[in-house]
Amino acid sequence: MTEKELTGKESLHLITSMISQAKSNYQKGGSFYFLLWGWVVLAANLGHYYLDAFTDYQHPYIVWVITIPAGIVSGIYGSYQSKRAQVVSHLDRLYGQIWMAIGVAVVILLIFMRRLEYNHNAVIMLFSGIGTYMSGAMLRFKPLMIGGVVLGITSIVCFNVSITDQYLVGGIGIFAGYLIPGYLLKSKEK
Repeated sequence: MTEKELTGKESLHLITSMISQAKSNYQKGGSFYFLLWGWVVLAANLGHYYLDAFTDYQHPYIVWVITIPAGIVSGIYGSYQSKRAQVVSHLDRLYGQIWMAIGVAVVILLIFMRRLEYNHNAVIMLFSGIGTYMSGAMLRFKPLMIGGVVLGITSIVCFNVSITDQYLVGGIGIFAGYLIPGYLLKSKEK
């Protein structure tokens, strides 16, 4: 296979179109994940808090099963989006790998939550904050970066309240750190 020498104008056009396509790949639909997971995790946090604080129900954690269908929907949507992408850039791959690593870390955390004396929600807020901040930096979207900081602060607060209250604080943090930036990102999508 021979390589064609591009003119300066052709090179600039190729670079510009690749940057534009790559930016479009992770901006279009980027809000989907923040909104899906924001609403699911908000509902699970508040549901867990309500069942634990105001009822005698012995298994308040059962509300977290709503994350299973959300994970399936998220995976299907991600697969669909990757098939539609005309160009897959290094940033596209990095964006997905960051959230994959955070997902694996959360699963490991949940397996060992007993050793953390059930302070796992504080750590999950911290992981979510890191991912949200990094997403905002990659998208050059300040509201997501601020959302990441909010989730970091939420983590600190969670470490300083009771296990039950961590779910209320977590719900508030997810609303401010995921949903508000998610809707702002959605308004910027074309």
